[in-house]
Amino acid sequence: MARDRSAMESAELTAVLDALGDADARAIIRGLEEPMTASEISDTCDIPLSTTYRKLDLLTDAALLSEGTQIRADGHHATTYEVAFDEVRIALNDERDFDVAVGRPEQTPDERLADIWSRVRRET
Repeated sequence: MARDRSAMESAELTAVLDALGDADARAIIRGLEEPMTASEISDTCDIPLSTTYRKLDLLTDAALLSEGTQIRADGHHATTYEVAFDEVRIALNDERDFDVAVGRPEQTPDERLADIWSRVRRET
């Protein structure tokens, strides 16, 4: 059981470090002052759209971005992305293992509902 937990923590640390170690991913984080679609992020950060999608996957897999849904009157809803953390701490614990802690801002009820909707949409 301890080995499984250590492997999960190692995977989380690796995902966060990989995401933050990528220059395009950092540019996306800096450019996301409000929720944006992939196309808007691509334009704002001057990153090709295909690269933007790969970096968005990298950042969402590391739980550094959250996905939302922009409801449109024409029925063609769009996925939006926003920064999902306000700090990342990496520390060496007593067992000499690295711990990663991602600080997240408090969510409003509307934001929590949007997160639930996004998760349901991904699984269906």
